Amino acid sequence: MSTTNHTSLPSGLVSDVASPDWLNKGDNAWQMTSATMVGLQSVPGLVILYGSMVKKKLAVNSAFMALYEMSFGPRAISVVGKPDARGMAESYLLGRNELGGYVPTADYVFYQFAFAAITVILLGGSLLGRMNFYAWMMFVPLWTTLSYAVGAHTIWGKGFLTDRIIDYAGGYVIHLSSGVAGLTAAYWVGPRHREDRQHFPPNNIINMLGGAGFLWMGWTGFNGNHLAGSAEHPRLHRHKHPRAAVARRGRLPQELRRRSRAGDDDRP
Repeated sequence: MSTTNHTSLPSGLVSDVASPDWLNKGDNAWQMTSATMVGLQSVPGLVILYGSMVKKKLAVNSAFMALYEMSFGPRAISVVGKPDARGMAESYLLGRNELGGYVPTADYVFYQFAFAAITVILLGGSLLGRMNFYAWMMFVPLWTTLSYAVGAHTIWGKGFLTDRIIDYAGGYVIHLSSGVAGLTAAYWVGPRHREDRQHFPPNNIINMLGGAGFLWMGWTGFNGNHLAGSAEHPRLHRHKHPRAAVARRGRLPQELRRRSRAGDDDRP
């Protein structure tokens, strides 16, 4: 983008303090949109889904397990240290992202925050009805610091595994890590109470479907940011959404057949 002659540009495109010459307003807008879509999967998406898919007595505990990850601040990170003055400085956050691109560092920080939050929430799905909220409050900062941060900093950005692992839209850092951690945590925490294993109906099916809808459509934010401004973006969605629809259509008849054979009555 040239900075030598602005006389022929409309006033809204001329560089100034709020819009430096390296800033691409389209990339900036889409980065924030993608980050917001990822965040919407967590709040309200997974808050509604988790709070509705469990028994009524577990609804509040499950919903707050999903909401808790979005509640960190300076007091939470003081256990492992606070960012240095440069990392919190306005000049750094509003400067150009060091990893490349034409967006400020603050956009990248917000996007990574949304990724980190939803990773732990996805993990929490395996612990609904197994872990109380007080134990979850201790588990989240420990796992985020000792597990998620390690994977994110070694695979993304300038980590030593960046050139060795192809991580598209969080396949390793988010999905694989939360899946393996969720399975491991469920194994060590143990099964739900016997009465919950025998009868565990959702307390609100309509809200559960709404939360799942937020999760499905918000997934666009995961993949969309990686192909911003690319002709590959529409092709990606042409493959992604039909596959989700086919999986849903394949699973629904199987579930209906299973319930009819078992004679289940899962009314709350």
